[in-house]
Amino acid sequence: MEPLPNSRTEPDGSPVIRVLSYNIRSMCDDTAALARVIAACDPDLVLLQEAPRFFRWRKKLARLAAASGLVILSGGATAAGPALLCSLRATVERTEDVLLPLTPGRHRRGLATAVVRVGGARLGVLSCHLSLEAEERHAQAGLLLDQLAGMGVAHAVAGGDLNERPGGRTFRRLGDGLRDCWTAAPWGSEYTFPASGPDRRIDAVFVTEGIEVLGCGVPLGLPGVAEDDLRAATDHLPVLTALRLPASGD
Repeated sequence: MEPLPNSRTEPDGSPVIRVLSYNIRSMCDDTAALARVIAACDPDLVLLQEAPRFFRWRKKLARLAAASGLVILSGGATAAGPALLCSLRATVERTEDVLLPLTPGRHRRGLATAVVRVGGARLGVLSCHLSLEAEERHAQAGLLLDQLAGMGVAHAVAGGDLNERPGGRTFRRLGDGLRDCWTAAPWGSEYTFPASGPDRRIDAVFVTEGIEVLGCGVPLGLPGVAEDDLRAATDHLPVLTALRLPASGD
């Protein structure tokens, strides 16, 4: 497997960043393995789904961030599960947790969002976990696109657990407005669920036009990422993406 580019700043000033999207199942599994996987991926930004939402959720999320060498950016219970972590390379401009409309009898869904600066680039960031129900999921994708459009940034990255495979209506809706990073530059492995024997891709990272995708996929074979840890950490596999952002930002 070709190595995934490391985070750096190019001679022209354009930053290369690593973005990790990961459903962590409320940290109900092996949290030490989870932290090892995240740390080995060496991300600048982490887009979490199913972050802790109940008793002492902030403390649990802070412990995971610290064990991974990161800090909390936004989200958690206040976004109904999605959360964002970041390295100290990112300078935070603002954050916003968004609760999506609640359908009676179903789980509350939300979006964790932020605007950050890395080097000279300004970037919108969004983590999502979409509904299990097809019509609701499709509507939530539209709200996600609306949220990105209203963030006031020229460039953005969005990722999460879509609960849908490529080719589905929701996946296509997101792909019409954004670029699917795996399709743009496949790297590593494709399938993300279930971690014990993955046979489908329901987790993805998308970017707006103008961002160069250098590689995207499940980091199987990445130095430091043990297969035993991937199986023990949670029921999903993570998606790791390397991006080159325009030097001029906005």
